[in-house]
Amino acid sequence: MTTSTYRVTGMTCGHCARAVTEELSALEGVSGVEVDLVAGGTSTVQVTSAAPLADEQVATALDEAGDYRLA
Repeated sequence: MTTSTYRVTGMTCGHCARAVTEELSALEGVSGVEVDLVAGGTSTVQVTSAAPLADEQVATALDEAGDYRLA
């Protein structure tokens, strides 16, 4: 297991956090996602997975969830 922390921009509310959690949880090997929401700022997203995720995978999942970007 590995845990990675990402800084994410664009999240403003609980709905945003749920959308990001859902998309990241759908990635292969992901067993947990925790969002520390900073509305309108840079939020912290911690992802636990079986193997490290490529930044491109995370960026694509964030884009699928909405207008969220890696900081």
